[in-house]
Amino acid sequence: MTEKTFMAGFGGQGIISLGQLWVYCAIKEGKQVTFFPFYGAEKRGGIARASVIVSDDEITSPLVTSADSVVVMNQDSVEIAEKLCKEGGVILVNSSLVKQDPARPDARIIHVPCNDIAIQLGDVRIANMVMMGALSKVTGAVKLDKLEAILKTFFPASKHNLIALNIAAVEGGKNAV
Repeated sequence: MTEKTFMAGFGGQGIISLGQLWVYCAIKEGKQVTFFPFYGAEKRGGIARASVIVSDDEITSPLVTSADSVVVMNQDSVEIAEKLCKEGGVILVNSSLVKQDPARPDARIIHVPCNDIAIQLGDVRIANMVMMGALSKVTGAVKLDKLEAILKTFFPASKHNLIALNIAAVEGGKNAV
């Protein structure tokens, strides 16, 4: 199994954290990974992207030029998602913010109201975790069963009170698809 995923949004949406947590969970599951983040110079609001590969086998190149799955967290990222998704791939769209779908009739487009679910849970900042749950359920590439333990090392002790909320967001994303 090899899953090439491209994640795109704007700064402040947690795209880089989503990619990091995705690969940390995959590592805990014994998989090979690559993680290649890219973000603009702006502090918030610029582009944020991450290319991630999760595989049972050795990975020969960290570049994702044809993604099996694409995460689109904002409308401005739709165009690049259209270009990078392989034929017959899956595009997960944050339908809370993306109102015009990618023009890819060959791709499976899945709408996940990430921001809406995050707001219902109490904090829009966990929209990325909602998407991670949806991505896990749709691709099956990473189970996320070690996520709680990973969050304990990912967050400083002062933020451990947010772990349960993040886990609830992942479950919300899984339930949304």
